[in-house]
Amino acid sequence: MLFVVTEDWYFVSHRMPLARAAIAAGYRVTVATRVQAHGAQIRAAGVGLVDLPFRRAGLNPLRDLAILIRLIGIYRKLKPDIVHNVALKPVVLGSIAARFANRPAVVNALGGLGYVFASTSLKASALRPVVVALLRLAFGGNRSRLIVQNEDDAALLTGRKVIPQARVRLIRGAGVDPGDFAPGTAPPPPPLVILPARLLRDKGVYEFVEAARQLRGEGSTARFALVGAPDDENPASVSKTEIDMWVEQGIVEYWGWRNDMPEVLSRAHIVCLPSYREGLPKVLLEAAAAGRSVVTTDVPGCRDAVRHAITGLVVPVRDAAALADAIRALLADDDRRREFGLNGRKWIESEFTHEKVAAATLAVYGELLRVPRDR
Repeated sequence: MLFVVTEDWYFVSHRMPLARAAIAAGYRVTVATRVQAHGAQIRAAGVGLVDLPFRRAGLNPLRDLAILIRLIGIYRKLKPDIVHNVALKPVVLGSIAARFANRPAVVNALGGLGYVFASTSLKASALRPVVVALLRLAFGGNRSRLIVQNEDDAALLTGRKVIPQARVRLIRGAGVDPGDFAPGTAPPPPPLVILPARLLRDKGVYEFVEAARQLRGEGSTARFALVGAPDDENPASVSKTEIDMWVEQGIVEYWGWRNDMPEVLSRAHIVCLPSYREGLPKVLLEAAAAGRSVVTTDVPGCRDAVRHAITGLVVPVRDAAALADAIRALLADDDRRREFGLNGRKWIESEFTHEKVAAATLAVYGELLRVPRDR
């Protein structure tokens, strides 16, 4: 089987446990991805590696055609039985390539519908019909299945006739290893509230900063930290100039990109993700596994990763005042934060482990392998 993924770091953080499970089940696994800093780690796990210079940013017909031609060559050389495409560009290009070489079974996985569907900008609105048409093309064929992470995404795609319901499978997230996180006593004061994500407008960064500004203006001693980095390949990226201004004003701290999330979460009192739309955000599952209370928004994906008033609080999207109210309430109630953390940890252990996700995904592979190859 062949994974097609844009970035090697994403494969390691979100798909490596599935690759290991596939190897244990008898598959020979390769990933085609842009290799930057994680090639040795991927090879050490027994996964074959092909460098594929993806660029996630925008639509560049010549560049994307070059990737498509390269993918066709990879398929013809490796002759995969199954291709597992992850995220929008690999889904489109990987599915088209499959029609020209080897005609493998195709699993398409969308972790969320992303900028094109979440943003209200004119650019996103213009791109949306193009993307819908490309997805209809990608999802064709009896030997293909689409994995989505929440029911809202499934309803949107089937409602727009992008794909028949019979070819859609719901698997909630990429899974978490609870053993990686050690929930314990709350860290010492002052309380720390973090937003751990790529620093995009669509992640609710502006609302988080405004909520922090409001609470600090009220005299709150809490610290607020952005844990992540801008994404220059995403048109919704926050600029480094804006981040530097917020830090200089004393509103937030900027921690940058971190690979040690168990350590980061162990230092936080509240984890906040006021996103506009998600698939099923892994960071919220990790926060629950670490026994941390969560504040997030009432949008697809986010509301699926939190049980309101049980493991965290859900607030209206794009509402900095409501976000500040929820954070304020949790900052004032140590017992409630502790209760949410304990409930979240139990929920992760019962519903969102790597083993459950891998078993469900391997079942999709098995289903497709039983479907006769297209002629």
